[in-house]
Amino acid sequence: MKKLLALILAAFLIVTVFAGCAPKETPSSSAPGSSAGPSNAGDSGKKGPYKFGYTAITLNNPFFGYIEGIMRGVIEGNGDELVSADPQQDVSKQISQIEDMVTQGIDVLMLNPVDSEGVRPGLDACKKANILVVNFDNDVADTDLVNCILVSNNENAGYIVGKKVVEDFPDGATIAILHSPTAQSCIDRVAGFRKAIAESASPDAYKEVAEQDGKGSTQDSLPLAENILQGNPNLDLFFCINDPSAVGAVAALKAANKVGIVKVYGIDGAPEGKAAVKNGEMVATGAQSPKSIAEQSVEVAYKLLAGETVEHKILVETFLIDSSNVGQYGTDSWQ
Repeated sequence: MKKLLALILAAFLIVTVFAGCAPKETPSSSAPGSSAGPSNAGDSGKKGPYKFGYTAITLNNPFFGYIEGIMRGVIEGNGDELVSADPQQDVSKQISQIEDMVTQGIDVLMLNPVDSEGVRPGLDACKKANILVVNFDNDVADTDLVNCILVSNNENAGYIVGKKVVEDFPDGATIAILHSPTAQSCIDRVAGFRKAIAESASPDAYKEVAEQDGKGSTQDSLPLAENILQGNPNLDLFFCINDPSAVGAVAALKAANKVGIVKVYGIDGAPEGKAAVKNGEMVATGAQSPKSIAEQSVEVAYKLLAGETVEHKILVETFLIDSSNVGQYGTDSWQ
């Protein structure tokens, strides 16, 4: 009898030990109800040093060059690597550069898309390679394919500029818009601007007589602004989706001897935009902080690499700079 009890006890212990070693079941990522996109949290098992990729609409825009410099300083200061590419406003080139970065083995892509919808193949390449994506400044259309979106409050930037226009032109105005409609950030800015006009006492008194794609650059916006001025001799103002576009409008006004007669409103708070405000060539700019965008984007990337969960969309404050406060921010750098 004692032998039988001993055998039963030994068998029980063996089953218990092997049961404790069995792997636990985890929910499948393809289970019903699971997200099709990447997890908001990063891979906590991945260790540094890390390789970051950086791509923005164009490094010819000082806004994106400034952001790249801030990011590089933080990332390299941590002993990690940053690989940059300049697609020069060409979404096909940007996709190719992203795919090349994937081949190089980046751990995180810091992405500002040339085209919010067209960049999808690059996002697919990152997803397939399990690469984290931090989308900054300009939202992608396929938001489920990025781990975090960190952008300025672009709608508010357009809104506060629109409120300034209503204040400056209480009886209405003829308006030309220098747009960049492939960028969601610019779409949001124009939407905010139009929202402010719609909330005015007499929204029908404000007439949009032209809307052109200046691609967010001074070079492209200048000839468009010249043509708009020729076709609309009674134009009251330009609303420009960024300060480089606004500088292009100012250059066209200088050539036509209409600086101060036709008003110019921009968005960015760029050094050249603030200088134009200070000199009376621009009325106002809806300012953002590329320093905050860069620093917060890198902070989010490191949290994701550590396996932490972050908010999927983070908005950075925007505010108005005009002649009343431009002296507080200076004209030699960004805020």
